Amino acid sequence: MEQIPLNQVNIELYRIFLHTARLGNLTRAAQQLHITQPSVSYAIKQLESHLQVKLFDRLSKGVKLTPEGQALLEYVEQSFALLHAGEQKIANLRTLSSGELRVGASGPMIKHLLLPALDQFHGEYPEVRIRLSQGKSSDIQHQLLEGKIDIGLVHLPLNDERLVSHHLISQQYIFVVGSAYRHFSAKPLKASELHQIPLLLFSKDSSTRHFVEKWLHALGVDVQVDIELGSLDMLIEFAKRGYGAAFVARSFAIPELHAGTLFELQIAEPIPLRSIAVATRRDMSLSISAKQFMELLIQSLKALP
Repeated sequence: MEQIPLNQVNIELYRIFLHTARLGNLTRAAQQLHITQPSVSYAIKQLESHLQVKLFDRLSKGVKLTPEGQALLEYVEQSFALLHAGEQKIANLRTLSSGELRVGASGPMIKHLLLPALDQFHGEYPEVRIRLSQGKSSDIQHQLLEGKIDIGLVHLPLNDERLVSHHLISQQYIFVVGSAYRHFSAKPLKASELHQIPLLLFSKDSSTRHFVEKWLHALGVDVQVDIELGSLDMLIEFAKRGYGAAFVARSFAIPELHAGTLFELQIAEPIPLRSIAVATRRDMSLSISAKQFMELLIQSLKALP
């Protein structure tokens, strides 16, 4: 027999072989496949020509697998089972009844911005596995570039052209103090007068620290930091306890401001707004779960006061 090139063997030939082997009859296989009996016969001959073996013995009332046909059947059944499982997996991913969501953000962003959308997503799609990474904006950008996460919440600007961003919200940063320094909040305070109060800032490698230092330097103010801390909660706690003025996003300190445990300093020079964006890899397509979560996140942030 002349062998048919592998790239010309259609998967449909194996599907016809599978049905014929299971039914043991060409006519019934044709009926189940909604094709003609000659088409089934021709397909079997094509496959036998390609494999250069006889797959069926023709009987008076049907067909029976040869030993070679029986050996092939085991692999064909496994192959189609895998294909079916693959199709089912894609269907589950499409309907978000499986899959995973890989997202990263800083601790404050997770607590104040991400959690409402994450709660809603987890409630609606409990079968999607959530993988959450916490880190500074620079860490989150690095994880995106390494493919460890699919989407990340970061402060703008991005520092790599391989990433693309979608603006979410703009935040106003402020200096807050506890009752020990409350008297400084009674009237506007120049940036150059901040030295009268101990400064509580994020650690040196944070984007927020870089932001406030850049702003103060532009005003000709020499930054002298008394206490460096690695989390928003610690900054707020130390400010409340009277250790000095903490530089934080106003939206992240609203509960304490409303409760009267923190007080906002009125700085004469305007502090620029900061942009928070969701960042992704420019060259990577988002999964269905990531796209759905982004939509929920954008909607939830629109509802913020």
